[in-house]
Parts: sequence; C-alpha cells; structure tokens
Amino acid sequence: MIDFESVTITYEGAAQPTLADVNLRIDEGELVLVVGRTGSGKSTLLRAINGLVPHFTGGTLQGRVTVDGRDTRTHPPRDLADLVGMVPQDPMSSFVTDTVEEELAYSMECLGIAPAVMRRRVEETLDLLGLTDVRDRPLLSLSGGQRQRVAIGAVLTAHPRVLVLDEPTSALDPGAAEEVLATLQRLVHDLGITVVLAEHRLERVLEYADRIVYVPGDAAPLIIGTPSDIMRDVPIAPAVVQLGRLAHWEPLPLSVRDARRRAASLRERLADTPEPTAPDVGARVVTIDRTKASYGEIPALRGVTLDVAAGEVIALMGRNGAGKSTLLSTLVGLRRPDAGTVRIDGLDPAALTGPKLIGRIGLVPQESTDLLGRDTVAAECQDADRDAQVPSGSTAVLLAELAPDISPDMHPRDLSEGQRITLALAIILVASPAVILLDEPTRGLDYPTKARLAQILRDLAARGHAVVLATHDVELAAEVATRVVVLADGEVVADGPTAHIVVGSPLFAPQVAKVLATAPGQSVPLTVTAVQRALAATS
Repeated sequence: MIDFESVTITYEGAAQPTLADVNLRIDEGELVLVVGRTGSGKSTLLRAINGLVPHFTGGTLQGRVTVDGRDTRTHPPRDLADLVGMVPQDPMSSFVTDTVEEELAYSMECLGIAPAVMRRRVEETLDLLGLTDVRDRPLLSLSGGQRQRVAIGAVLTAHPRVLVLDEPTSALDPGAAEEVLATLQRLVHDLGITVVLAEHRLERVLEYADRIVYVPGDAAPLIIGTPSDIMRDVPIAPAVVQLGRLAHWEPLPLSVRDARRRAASLRERLADTPEPTAPDVGARVVTIDRTKASYGEIPALRGVTLDVAAGEVIALMGRNGAGKSTLLSTLVGLRRPDAGTVRIDGLDPAALTGPKLIGRIGLVPQESTDLLGRDTVAAECQDADRDAQVPSGSTAVLLAELAPDISPDMHPRDLSEGQRITLALAIILVASPAVILLDEPTRGLDYPTKARLAQILRDLAARGHAVVLATHDVELAAEVATRVVVLADGEVVADGPTAHIVVGSPLFAPQVAKVLATAPGQSVPLTVTAVQRALAATS
C-alpha cells in the first residue's frame, strides 16, 4: 500500500538530511506506530505519505514514495485526498469551516459525495467519536480534545484507504483516547484501512501496533520491527515496558494486562510499601472562591472553590470540556469570572499587567503559538529576557536545558509541536513566577524531554513556587503531582493526595499502579522510579 524506496529528504539550509535512504513498505490493513525523539523526523515521514513533503513544506525529496501505486512526486496532496487522510498535530490548522457538523461534511463536499451519503456518514462519525452533543457548536468554543476528535472525524468521513495521524491522542483525556484508538482498531480490522500514526504516549498505543518504525534522528537509519523486538533496545519506552525491564520479565510486557499476569512476585516484595508522606507546603498563594464562568449559555465552571499553596504541584484532571483550561485562563486573568473571586497573593490577576503579572503568575497555553510571534527562536528568547527583566541569554540557557536540539536560528513555525511547547515553556519559566500554570504541557514531548520537564517542575516546587497543570497525562501526574484535583462538568468532584485519587481509578491510574494494585486505595508505588526506590529499601 505504501512504499518508500531509497527516500532522502533534506530541507533548505539544513546541514544534513532529516531522513536518509529510507526503505519501508507498509501493507494494507497494517497499524504502524512511528516513534522517536521530538524533532527526529517523524512528522516529515508522515507528511511524505500524502505529498505534503515536498509540495508544501519545501525541501528536496530524493527517491520515491508511492501510495497504492500513485507517486507523490507527480501526485500532490489534492490528487491523493480520496486515498490518504491526514490528521495534523494542531487540529485548528486543518479546520476550514465554523461548526462541528460543517467541518465533518467539508471533505466529502470537496470529493463530490452525494448529500444523502454525506448525511449518513456525518451521523455515524458523530456517534463514533462522541461528538453528538457538540454537533452545532462553533469550533472555536471547543476544548482542545474536542477539536482533536473533530479533526479525526473530518478525515474519517471521506472514508480514506490510508489514515495518517500525528499525535492523535495528545490532547485527549484517557477515556476519549481509548475511544479513538478503539475506532482505529475497528477501521484496521473491519475495513482493512492502513493506519500510520506518530505518538509519544506509547503507553496508550503500543499494544495495538502491528509494527513500529523507530526514527532515531540525525539521519540515522530507521529501525523497523514488531513492538516486542523494538522495545528491547530503544531508549524510549512506556512505564509498563520499563517495569518489565526492571523486573527482567521475558518477554517484555506491552500492556497492563501482560504485566499483571507476571507481577505476583513483585507485588509480594512491595506489599509493605509505606504510604508516601505529605510534602511540606508554604503559605496559600491562590484562592478561588465559588468561581463561575461560561461561554454564552454554556457553563464551564460551576462555583469552583480551590486553594493552592506554595510548594504544591497540582494536577487538574478530568474529561475534555470539564473546565480545566477555563479555570487556568481565569486564574491568569485572561478572563474575568462571571461570579466568585480569584486572587493571587490577594490580588486580582485580571487587574495586573506587565512585570507585575508575569512575576506572579505565568501560563503555558495549550496552543503554544499564542506566545510566539517572532521570526527566530533567538528573537523569542531575547523578547522573553526583556519582558521578564532577567539577564540576556537566560531564556536561551533554559531552553537549551529543556531541548538542546532546537537551533536559535530556526523559525518557530518550523519547529515540531513538542519543540514549540518547549519554547513556550522556557519563555514563561524564565520570569520565575510565583504561580506557574501549564495546559497540557507534555503534548508532543518525548519521554526524555518529559523527564527533564518533570525535574524542573519538582525543582520549582522545592523552591517555593506553586505549580498547577491541566493534564491528561496520567504518568506525568503520578511523577510530579503532590495533589490531584478532578473536574467534571465544571465542578470539583475529587481533591486529595495523588495516590489517594488515582489508585483504583480506571481512567487516571498510571500504568504501574494498574499493574501492582489489587484493590482501590491500596498503597503502591506509582512510577517505575518509585518501584526502584522501594525495592532498594527492601533489599
């Protein structure tokens, strides 16, 4: 179905190719997972399948890419639209209409599909992706996860034979991600559609893949094989695989189910693991009192009351559309609440501007491009230094620590989604605000970069900063959060220490807890690092 024959892709001004001498065949009905570090070339590989590389991204393509016999050199994306559906990292970049239903119908209109067929497919897709309740909503009013599902649905309605997805679950809550992956499974198994997806959250997708294509970066040869073969050697792996490596399980588990079957002896060794002690926290720095907010007649927050203390790392969790992003934007003063109050160190954030605001609270938004407006990374860093009133070069140093592979001469739009998020994070962190807000900060980040981020957040909390992150990344929450607050339909439905909230939860439990816990509320390590510490303490 898809053939790469001696493909080398080089972008203008690059010192070396992004991909070199790629030979790859993907058969009809395969689900192929593309993995690798942020910026390694995964998105380039995907975009070559539907001709976006080189017809729209530029650069030089040597060799040949064919899809069902069509050569992408002579067939631009418009000539492949009936064959290949592409879902990009940023769903907003693909939207061309105003409402959900219109967007789902657009691709079919372009292909000249009969109105009766269009209507049926729209209804099927709304049901398939859980979008029925928002069918008439403006796209701009949707949460990030809802937008992601619409972007996937807009491609599915055209019934392509090849589906290419770049980070398809990155903005989805765990339940919605499972629904999308189940949908992809049905498309592969029942309809024989070929699915190629790049994903950093391997814990979600690894067990579904037929093969993995590992992109090492630096134009190194691709490593291609079954998930069990690839996971033996590559430096990136989800928690369940890392746990299998630690316990010397053979073969390595690829799913929680596989790991639970082998974990009996490990559970016995960890049976007396003490409950983690509550961290020391400082004075209260954030007060949210009976806060309400809405979008027109649609309520987003329904009387939320919450306090945040210095030294805390709070993970806001909940379904897409639960109100997490709205709460963060209200906290940072981007919008005033309809009722109730929000105070940062006793001050109304909506009344603060300039250094008085960024020195107290900073938000890394879900759409990182909202913070980026210059033509080079270096210029962005210089502006951040000036705005934060810190020594010149401070942002660049912080960025190099987070993502050493980002060149200061690159244009921000040429960065991968993960790299743009990292740049936005550095811009906010350089001001060292008392309260740091992050909206889906690990979207597009690989495991090593996420580990560096986790350490930075822990260090910030240790120095007395308050950190609040809205996230669907249960592994990040387990790694860094001292407290989890769960929102549902604009209300706080759970609030407590991380272990108390996530252990036993079918949606918010990390993989290690799912493997080790045998009952809700049981005290077990939440991460592989915690397992290592517990084993060392018992030996």
